Amino acid sequence: MDLDTVRTFVAAADARQFQEAAAELAVTQQAVSKRIAALERDLGVRLFTRTPRGAELTIDGQAFLPHARELLRVAERAVASVRPGRRPLRVDVIASRVAPSGLMRGFHRAHPEVDLDVVMLFDVETAIAAIRSGAIDASFRAVAAPGRPLPEDIESVRVLDEPLQLLTGPAHALAGARSVTVAQLAGHRIWMPGIVPGTEWGAYYDDLVAAFGLTIEATGPNFGSDALLDTVADTPALATFMGEQTLPQLPLGGAPTVWPAGHGLRRIPVTDPTPVYPHSLLWHRDNPHPALATLRAHLAAAAAAGGRGAAGTWVPDWVMPR
Repeated sequence: MDLDTVRTFVAAADARQFQEAAAELAVTQQAVSKRIAALERDLGVRLFTRTPRGAELTIDGQAFLPHARELLRVAERAVASVRPGRRPLRVDVIASRVAPSGLMRGFHRAHPEVDLDVVMLFDVETAIAAIRSGAIDASFRAVAAPGRPLPEDIESVRVLDEPLQLLTGPAHALAGARSVTVAQLAGHRIWMPGIVPGTEWGAYYDDLVAAFGLTIEATGPNFGSDALLDTVADTPALATFMGEQTLPQLPLGGAPTVWPAGHGLRRIPVTDPTPVYPHSLLWHRDNPHPALATLRAHLAAAAAAGGRGAAGTWVPDWVMPR
């Protein structure tokens, strides 16, 4: 159904004069008459009847009017859903308990006026395809993994270097340490069932193992972070890596944790050097959404305040420079 004819019908119904409807729509009265006639042909009914007082709705016209208004409302919502500046800013944060999710929560607190849609995509290829298609506006990723340069139309900026910390149960040999060096981790079993070969985080941990001779096991199904924490808490021989901002409610340096209650988990800073996970923001260079610039400015300010790129940290050689 032609929305121009529907819009003309509603204007004429409200004005009860074709001439007034024409003035409101900035068209001629003849154009209004032609549109109404075309709509009546499509519907097979008369919508108006001429009277001395102007154009009055017929019974069919009265029945059609609320549906015509709803058609116009639906059309407006459809346009708003994809129009930059009117639709929400859509951002991929990978998962709910990782640092990018925290960054977006901070952005929402600082800019509550910006409507947000937060999504969680699995791998960088999926995220890039969604950025290029316009399905999302931005994604947080570690780029670029070896042999996978970003497409020329994708921009990126490194926004957060998140220190890795060792997470252990209360009976682990390192549970009482205030900090550990990377060298001290050699020989300890670090269990990370969430690592998936071919992903950017898989490439990151492969290089970490190669650089420092660590033992990282990715065996077994990944039942999520709750199951991982349960196993680490109950197994003295196992530890895992967690980003500093991944579970912010866990206190540092050998103290019992607040969450999950009763686990007695410890998270311990890693030093000499500190491995940091490099989170970058990706977006399409031609994306016109005005809130994207607001997000980039917010992340740049947060990165400057956090003193990213501190000495004594480690990232793989393939990570994009700051």
